[in-house]
Amino acid sequence: MNIYSIIVLLYFLLIVSISFLTKKIAQRSSADYLIAGRNLGTFVCAVVVSAEWLGGMSTIGISEKAFKTMTLQPILYNFATATGMIIIGFTVAYHYRTRNVHTVSEMLKSIFGQDISTISAFAFLIAYVVLSYVQLQTCASVISPILKIDWTLSVLISAGIITFYTYIGGMYALTITGILHLIAMYFGLGVASIIGIVKIGGFSNLQNTLQSFGASSNVYNPFSGNISAAFSLLLGGILGGMAGQASIQPIFSAKDPQTAKKASLVAALIVAPFGIMTGILGLIARTGKFFDPSTIKGNEALGTILTNPSFINPILGGIALAGVIAAILSTVGPVNFAVVTIATKDLYQNFSKKEKEDKRILKTAKNLVVLINFVTIPLALLLRNAILDTAYISYAIRGIGAIIILFALYLKGFITKTGVKLSFIGGVIVIFVCLLGKQMKWFNVDKTYGAIISTIVFIIIGYIWDKFIKNSE
Repeated sequence: MNIYSIIVLLYFLLIVSISFLTKKIAQRSSADYLIAGRNLGTFVCAVVVSAEWLGGMSTIGISEKAFKTMTLQPILYNFATATGMIIIGFTVAYHYRTRNVHTVSEMLKSIFGQDISTISAFAFLIAYVVLSYVQLQTCASVISPILKIDWTLSVLISAGIITFYTYIGGMYALTITGILHLIAMYFGLGVASIIGIVKIGGFSNLQNTLQSFGASSNVYNPFSGNISAAFSLLLGGILGGMAGQASIQPIFSAKDPQTAKKASLVAALIVAPFGIMTGILGLIARTGKFFDPSTIKGNEALGTILTNPSFINPILGGIALAGVIAAILSTVGPVNFAVVTIATKDLYQNFSKKEKEDKRILKTAKNLVVLINFVTIPLALLLRNAILDTAYISYAIRGIGAIIILFALYLKGFITKTGVKLSFIGGVIVIFVCLLGKQMKWFNVDKTYGAIISTIVFIIIGYIWDKFIKNSE
């Protein structure tokens, strides 16, 4: 067993041990298990929100895209999500917490009624199942080379660890481990980034080396590549956060509405700079100074360079890898838990005609923590595509919800139930049509643009139908 394996396994042991500290308090009620009893303060709430965003997308996803494009364009993901959190802080955070909801669909239920809640729940469930299996892949892509095990086993180990500590401690476990994850990821990757810049000879030398491989004239300008792709990253990240169950579940857990608002703003400050570190490491990996970049896939760039002794001391490399895994676990746990919360509160509890006892709801939630693996593990094993691009399927679907919520809160007179139904059903269909069109080379419309444009069109159609056509009959 090498030093990298030892450090990573010790970190796994630490987070699993911590989950037992939260076991007793998390078992008191479904509210304690799902939303930490609505007791989170500003800093803790902000850390948990940040931890959800700083996961596989911000580590493996950004380094992969930086490695492939030889630009820092993918850091727009973090800037976009940070911007989204600022907008949340000044708009919907207060409303989310004031209404004492558990999910985004419950928020929509309070505005539009039960049928809209159910339709939106299915849409959000699709979004988070996609994101859940992608995050599981990012964790496995780091564990596999460290432990020298095959892909299937690394996926199973990743799922087992995440399931265990989530099952034991619920939202409280995610809260405490989220704080630990944040410290580990910033320290580990921060040290690795500094070492990398020094060893490569500074930023100017890094740029010159990449330009010799055909990079753009300014690799550090995130808009130096494909402008359309850049704006897609921005829009998807901004809107995806505003209706993202995993990212705003800590906001539902805040002790009061003002705390929810402040936590969103603090989270933005934590999220924004993180991708710069992993993006730079992806660029350094592409230079070929430490290994032949043609021998690896893009999603292996970060793990490969951090396990290269010529780049970084194995102990520091192991700590940096623990930081990467910390980032991934800090997201995949809340993402899986988002699926559980949606399934429990929006579907199981609402579809039942009888009033469910709280203990039964708690038991169902815990069972779903385990059962979700029967969906996400096969998907993680079978569907292996570009990480950041695949994750944006989830962001596009959540973008539909964000637009609807903004209309509902600030332009209520211009949105109707018909428009909301059409937006969720039609918008999800449009997203997958965009994916199919690109895959079959029929047309190339970005899924994020497809989601935004179709949602606005469907809202307009619904308004015209309910206000003019339906009323005239």
